[in-house]
Amino acid sequence: MASITSYLPMQRRNSQFFKRLILSRKLQLLLGFFLTVLLPALFIWDEALWNIADAAHWTTFFAITLAYGGTLSILQRLSRLPGARGYLLSIPVTSVCFAIPFVLFNFITIEPNETLYLASYLLTALSSTAGYWIAQNYHQLKLAVVPFGKAPSLCQIGNVKWHSLDMPSLGELRVDGVVADLHADLPPEWERFLADCTLHRIPVYHATTTYEWLTGRVRLGHLYENRYGSLQPDEGYEVLKRCLDLLTVLLTLPLTLPLMAITTVVICLESPGAVIFTQQRMGFQCRPFTVYKFRSMFINQQGMGYTENNEDPRITRVGKVIRKYRVDELPQLFNVLKGDMSLIGPRPESMDLANWYHRDVPFFHYRHVVRPGISGWAQVEQGYAAEVDGMNQKLEYDFYYIKNISFWLDLLIVIRTIRTVLTGFGSR
Repeated sequence: MASITSYLPMQRRNSQFFKRLILSRKLQLLLGFFLTVLLPALFIWDEALWNIADAAHWTTFFAITLAYGGTLSILQRLSRLPGARGYLLSIPVTSVCFAIPFVLFNFITIEPNETLYLASYLLTALSSTAGYWIAQNYHQLKLAVVPFGKAPSLCQIGNVKWHSLDMPSLGELRVDGVVADLHADLPPEWERFLADCTLHRIPVYHATTTYEWLTGRVRLGHLYENRYGSLQPDEGYEVLKRCLDLLTVLLTLPLTLPLMAITTVVICLESPGAVIFTQQRMGFQCRPFTVYKFRSMFINQQGMGYTENNEDPRITRVGKVIRKYRVDELPQLFNVLKGDMSLIGPRPESMDLANWYHRDVPFFHYRHVVRPGISGWAQVEQGYAAEVDGMNQKLEYDFYYIKNISFWLDLLIVIRTIRTVLTGFGSR
């Protein structure tokens, strides 16, 4: 017998033709191309626009087209990641995408049309920022929840309009998707309901997966569902990541070495003791290694052994500044060159803390399946955590990173790390 819900007018949110047209990525891409590339070209160029032999104009047109396409492509990928706010990412992403072709112009003899280039850059940055801001503030995700298993617990997550279902039917309710615990023992009528949702092109999401992409965390209690194999990082990307680490460190050394020299001087002037602090940390595959940091504490000053409640009498005045803006981490660039660390990854813990967490936190050692990093997903999302409860949450962020490790997630962490350096978020 067919399910009665098959005869009900089930439609997902924004399924009407005019809404699908307005929200179409392809239409937005074409309108944006007209606004940011074609329109300024028509206003700024004169008859030289139609002169095929004018290489400077056509090279500029080709460059801003690539920059515009690269900006939208990267923003779309980054905005899908948990907690990503496209309107905050649009200006840095647009700047980089337009800067790369402009720098390349310095290595060729053709001079770009700077007025057109600047106009296209400003319009792209403005339109992408405005578009993502409107989407962020006026289009809240709307999800229906099947009341079985772990699914109802998701209703506590904010920034989502949740609708708990009391019967296997949406009625006239329009949603972006339906969330269900697919591992729960669902009654037959609810299984038919989920099948009907799929037939009517209403997405059905598993509760565990939904939790991960909404929070950017993998619950420790859900590791048995992920299996250890699914948390195995991509070996191909690990090779690429290592090459990018080396290239980035070598290219930034001309900027970081003078800053490290200045930091060395002010540390020596403030208090006696070695400039570089070394400590044994738990590293890749649980192998201990020596981490390098600028000393930010007094010598022989007593304390708890870790920062508690953002207060530590061992920290010097210079130490507070270099910790806040992460300058104390700069010597770890040499750890990256040695292969002990990566630029992005779970933060390495001291051997004492690692052994403590291993006793109290399930699956703690699994975070060492990748190289530790100078910055990481947990640092930009949570900040510093020393207590076991805070470490549990930090570990959930680390597992999400390991499970979803990719170039785009690393790029988002880099952008947020820059924000962290400028604002001092999560300092200790």
